[in-house]
Amino acid sequence: MSDSNLTENFEHKLNLRSLEADDYDDLKEVMEIVYPNLGGAPSERQFRAQLSSFPQGQICIEDHGKVVAAAFSLIVDYDKFGDHHTYDEITGDAYLTTHDPLGDVLYGAEVFVHPDYQGMRLGRRLYEARKELCQNLNLKSIVAGGRIPNYQHYASEMSPQKYIELVKKKEIYDPILSFQLSNDFEVKRVLNKYMPEDKESKGYATLLEWTNLYYERNASPLFGAVKKSARVGCVQWQMRPLNSVEELTQHVEFFIDALADYQCDLALLPELFNAPLMGIEAHDNSLDSIKALAEFSNEVVEAISHLAVSYNINIIAGSIPVIEDKELYNVSYFCRRDGTIESQTKIHPTPYEKSAWIMQGGDSLNVFDTDFGKIGILICYDVEFPELARLLSEQGMQILFVPFWTDTKNAYLRVRCCAQARAIENECYVVTAGSVGNLPKVDGADIQYAQSAVFSPSDFAFPHDATMAETTPNTEMTLIVDLDLEKLHELRHEGSVRNYLDRRRDLYRINWLGEQKIKK
Repeated sequence: MSDSNLTENFEHKLNLRSLEADDYDDLKEVMEIVYPNLGGAPSERQFRAQLSSFPQGQICIEDHGKVVAAAFSLIVDYDKFGDHHTYDEITGDAYLTTHDPLGDVLYGAEVFVHPDYQGMRLGRRLYEARKELCQNLNLKSIVAGGRIPNYQHYASEMSPQKYIELVKKKEIYDPILSFQLSNDFEVKRVLNKYMPEDKESKGYATLLEWTNLYYERNASPLFGAVKKSARVGCVQWQMRPLNSVEELTQHVEFFIDALADYQCDLALLPELFNAPLMGIEAHDNSLDSIKALAEFSNEVVEAISHLAVSYNINIIAGSIPVIEDKELYNVSYFCRRDGTIESQTKIHPTPYEKSAWIMQGGDSLNVFDTDFGKIGILICYDVEFPELARLLSEQGMQILFVPFWTDTKNAYLRVRCCAQARAIENECYVVTAGSVGNLPKVDGADIQYAQSAVFSPSDFAFPHDATMAETTPNTEMTLIVDLDLEKLHELRHEGSVRNYLDRRRDLYRINWLGEQKIKK
């Protein structure tokens, strides 16, 4: 046999990488060998759910393209589970639905190595990769429940606590615990019934922890910290004849001044709140009117941004028509109190908007950072498409703002019912604001119907009807509501039902297909 043939037979080509969906067959083969008495591999549905929940935490080592070792992990808010938990509880029955991007601990769900590769320190490579991930994510520690399979030979002689002490002293060897101790993990306590089906360990497990020495607690600054609550103000806007942008700004400023006096963090105006400016001049048709209205857009946005800075309040300027590249769009501008401006275009124009105004739909979806959390904006008809709110929710949105403009009660109820559904489905708050009154000489804007409201998830921590507050129908007024963002976090993990955690990511998902990625 030549030297080259010898090299081909014994040479390895190891590569550490993230797991992919196509790796399932390799994983199943290895896990069936490693865990013959523990059910072998998870189902392919579970595996795909694990990848969907936290792809960065699922890693493997391949040799010549074939997976021979792997590690699974998730991020948890450890205080939600504490030191008394089972494997199924903390991993969501191995689906990793308990993964919390805002958590503080990396939890090790699984590590295994093909028997033919044991002794090559692949397990150590996986552990080092986990430690690197923990440090890069600035998590305070890695915690894991560790099996003690050799305890089966000593269970009649000693307690699991005594067994662990002797393993620590290296008087007894345990293939898992000895390995974990050599990788700088410390035993915190003994877990009982961690995996009841683990007959070798007699249902016991060690609770182990590796502390990230580089962890930096994000101490709250003396000022400018992200708030745990938000006070929002809705303006239920009276449509009235106006003669100039200056006059429009005066009316807006009246409400912004009032909301700022009550220390609101954000003010929401209705969709197309500047429509009265269409009545300044007579136009031959609706298309000419809306195009004329779009000519005021820059002036209106500049005025609203100035108010946001002057009154120290974030303002969502409902929406206004904008012409870009000779096409008409319906755009909501988010004017922050620091002077920055971002926008969200209406994605679904209504049939009327498309036929009468030749309005185009946008092709981007954004999550906005604020000084109190992450928000999203869906303009009126867009809230009737649940996929959009779900995509925003997946990017961490906590409050959804819906400026709307409806003419009749049945049109209003479509917006209201869908907005309330979005709050329940996505475990978030939904804030709506509409306009009232009449504009007799403005085609397409002659009548309005609105009852602005703030909706919440439906559980014991929230109002019994999942409505935080609502206005009197068809009356110009403001609505001010305090929103506790901590309750949303608690609901996700401790609610009567847990829509986010219980979602079957192994069966379905929503993907954004637009060329522009969701801005977050």
